[in-house]
Amino acid sequence: MKGKIFIGALGGVVGFAHIGFMATYLSKDKLPSFDLPVGPYTSYVIQADKEQYKISYRANDPAKFYITTDIKKKSGFLGLGNDKTQIVEEVTSSSIDKGLQANPIATQGQQLTDKEIACIKAEGSGENTGRLVGSSVGASVAPTVSQIPIIGWVAAGWVTMFGGNKGADVGGTMSKSMNGC
Repeated sequence: MKGKIFIGALGGVVGFAHIGFMATYLSKDKLPSFDLPVGPYTSYVIQADKEQYKISYRANDPAKFYITTDIKKKSGFLGLGNDKTQIVEEVTSSSIDKGLQANPIATQGQQLTDKEIACIKAEGSGENTGRLVGSSVGASVAPTVSQIPIIGWVAAGWVTMFGGNKGADVGGTMSKSMNGC
C-alpha cells in the first residue's frame, strides 16, 4: 500500500513537472528576443525569422550634423547695402552631448584678434556719436511736433528717441565701413 502511494505521488510530481515544462516551452515565442543598447543617436534594423536573424546597428547615427547659420549685415555707405554670409559647421553627436556649442570662438577657446577688437570699438564709438547727432536732430523737430493737440508731448519725446536710435544705427554702420570692418 505504501509502495502504491509512493509511486502515485512520484508519478504525480513527474507528470505535473512535465506539464509545467511543456506549457512554458510552448508559450515561448519562436523568434529570438534582442536587448540592444538604445541612446539618443542610435539606430538599428532587425530582420528575423524562425531560422536566422540579421542585425544592422549604428551607435552614432547620424555621426555628423551640419549646422548652417545665415548672417545678414548692413554694409556700404550709410548701411544701405546688405551682406549675407552663410556659415556651415560640422558637429558630431558626441560634441553635442559634451555641451559644446556651435560658436567656433566659444568651442575652440580662440581669442578676438586686434582687428576685431578695433572694429567693435569703432562701431561703439560711431553709435554713440550717431545717437548724439540723431537726438539733436530729433530735438530740433520736437517743438513742431509738440503742437499736435493732446498727444504732442508724447510725439515730441518719440521723435527725439527715434532720431537717436536711427542716428546710432547710421553712425555705427558708417564707422564700421570707414574702418574697413
